[in-house]
Amino acid sequence: MTARWHPIFQADEQEPGKWTMATTLGEQYGLIELRRTEAGPRYRVQFRGDVIGWATSLKVAVERANAAYVSSLGHKGGPNEPTGR
Repeated sequence: MTARWHPIFQADEQEPGKWTMATTLGEQYGLIELRRTEAGPRYRVQFRGDVIGWATSLKVAVERANAAYVSSLGHKGGPNEPTGR
C-alpha cells in the first residue's frame, strides 16, 4: 500500500481543540473548533470566516474545509465566459 496525502496533514493545532488550515503561501482559509453540544462533541468547520458545517470527526472536518478551498479555486463562469468578468 502506498502512502497517500490527506488534508489532515495541513491542519495545525494552534491551541487545544482549535485547528487552522492555510495555503502554502500562509493564507488561512479554514478554522476548525471542537465544541461540546447536546448531541456530544462536534467539530465546527469554517471556511474564510463562514461556518460551512459541523462534523463528528476531525478527519471529516478537515476534508470539508479542504473541499471548500479546492472548489474556490479556478474559473467560476460557464465554459464560454471570459475569466475577466
